Amino acid sequence: MSRTVTLRIEDNLYEKLKDHAKSENRNLSNFIETAVINYIEQIELADEHEMGDILSNSDLLERLNRGS
Repeated sequence: MSRTVTLRIEDNLYEKLKDHAKSENRNLSNFIETAVINYIEQIELADEHEMGDILSNSDLLERLNRGS
């Protein structure tokens, strides 16, 4: 289900967002949604190198297993 959100932003940010959306042939709403999704993925998910570090750390894995 989609939700409508009202967002108040400064004029200069609005113009930047609108320009970037246009350059990617997206409407403003889709551009903002995609940017937010990309941001969340970057901060919530481990990349290949981080996952490699996690999986190679036996002490960490043991503590994670005990915690679950």
